[in-house]
Amino acid sequence: MTANTNRFDEAAVGAGHPTATFGGANPGRLLSAEPMTARMLPGLRLPARAWRISYVSTLGNGEPTQVTGTVLVPREPWRGPGSRPLIGYAVGTQGLADKISAASWQLRFGVEYESLFIASALRRGWALAITDYPGLGNPGTHPYVMGRSLGPSVLDSMRAARRLTAAGLDPQGPLGIYGYSEGGCAAGWALQLQPTYAPDLQLAGGVVGSAPADLTDMINFLDGSPYAFLLFYGVLGLDAAYPELEVMQYLKPQGRALAALFRRTHAGFAALVGIGVGAFLPKNVSTYCSRPPFEVPEVKARLLENKLGGIAPATPVLVAGGTAEQIIPYPQAVQLAEDWKALGVDVTMHPMPRREHVTGALSFAGPAMRFLAARLEEAREVSLQRGA
Repeated sequence: MTANTNRFDEAAVGAGHPTATFGGANPGRLLSAEPMTARMLPGLRLPARAWRISYVSTLGNGEPTQVTGTVLVPREPWRGPGSRPLIGYAVGTQGLADKISAASWQLRFGVEYESLFIASALRRGWALAITDYPGLGNPGTHPYVMGRSLGPSVLDSMRAARRLTAAGLDPQGPLGIYGYSEGGCAAGWALQLQPTYAPDLQLAGGVVGSAPADLTDMINFLDGSPYAFLLFYGVLGLDAAYPELEVMQYLKPQGRALAALFRRTHAGFAALVGIGVGAFLPKNVSTYCSRPPFEVPEVKARLLENKLGGIAPATPVLVAGGTAEQIIPYPQAVQLAEDWKALGVDVTMHPMPRREHVTGALSFAGPAMRFLAARLEEAREVSLQRGA
């Protein structure tokens, strides 16, 4: 890297790293890396060296895309056995506003709401690759909860992190995946796609918390509720992932106006608007549609394509859900675990009694990280036995 640029030559950052190629795009190729300061809170640094990266990934339609993200490596030397683990950390719903909803931007200013969990992972000595997802902090619009577009961005952030020479990560080191809420969707799809999309990433385990696994069921659950505004996020995510569907044509003028508002929001602000203003507005999606877009056959087909549970991860997985969920129905977590078990996956189901969505995130972190730690240790022992 020269003194005046953050661009990297691929040969310099990771020659020989095995990746699949899509149209010659080479998913996981590191395009740029810039050192940054990552903060847990404003004025309080995370205990890690940090880089904002840009890398190549793949959208759900198979097209290559550019995605940004953050690589975090603890400042303390790795004191555990073997090499430092790398976790593909998939954040939950951040919003749709291009800049302020990017996790890399929020970490820079100490306003990322998952920073508590990120700090906990760093204290374990793990390095983290945190994708911004397509369309957040990078070109395009975010394909909200469209798992086939989110999963590759998680896997490719891990590939890119391994290629970042300054991070000093072992290209054969242990790997895991963590995600909750929309991050659970992204993590689940990363786990499902890894065997075919990223066979070079041998995962020790993955954790999936309160994932929107079945989007058609989510529509029925949220429609008419205080959280119906999330369905506008869903329409915008569909439009981003599958523009050929032209889903915006099914919205009435007032529906398009609300969608335009939510397109420019961070998740926290959207919740305030959606719940606060929503108290005075109709909560039924049909009010804002000339035809409910989710009932259009072509749209329903795409929603089904993004349903979790139909492809077997090749690694042990913990699935969790709060029994008092008001956003992601708990039965979805149960069904996802059952679907993967039916495919022969080693699944641990972790119910979180009396936990709704926010308290569920807090309850999920500890068991999820302990599960990952155990799987990483098991993978190390297996590796030692094979090498003996």
